Amino acid sequence: MSKHEPHPMTPFEVLRLDHVVFRVGNPQRSIDFYREVLGCEIVRRRDDLGLIHLRVGVSMIDLVAVDGPLGVAGGGAPRAEGRNVDHVCLRVEPYDQAAIQAHLTRLGVSITDIAAHNFGAEGVGPSLYIKDPDGNTIELKGPAHADERPGA
Repeated sequence: MSKHEPHPMTPFEVLRLDHVVFRVGNPQRSIDFYREVLGCEIVRRRDDLGLIHLRVGVSMIDLVAVDGPLGVAGGGAPRAEGRNVDHVCLRVEPYDQAAIQAHLTRLGVSITDIAAHNFGAEGVGPSLYIKDPDGNTIELKGPAHADERPGA
């Protein structure tokens, strides 16, 4: 089976991550984080639902206020003892670790982990991890090493 053929029992193929939804305690704080730290832009707001759509490359991160109409259905707010998601990986280009670290430091964002050889959709390559204001882990992933790409 080629990488572009769906599984024989599946009538479709998954092309990429479309969006991830995070339940957040302070929507404006989260908007500020995703805009300033990751360069995301707001593409749509549904204030009637407590929902903000942010563009992240070809995908989206949606923020849902925990006290809004959609958010209350998920129970209590995310906290250290209970997460909604383990982490989301965002493929970034260029992956200049020193420049990324300087940017994060300037904004007061701590790196929680760095991996030189981390497996992802394109193969094995570098990545680092940060947390958003609600404690959601975001992995910033660079390109796969040339000798560690699938088929290499």
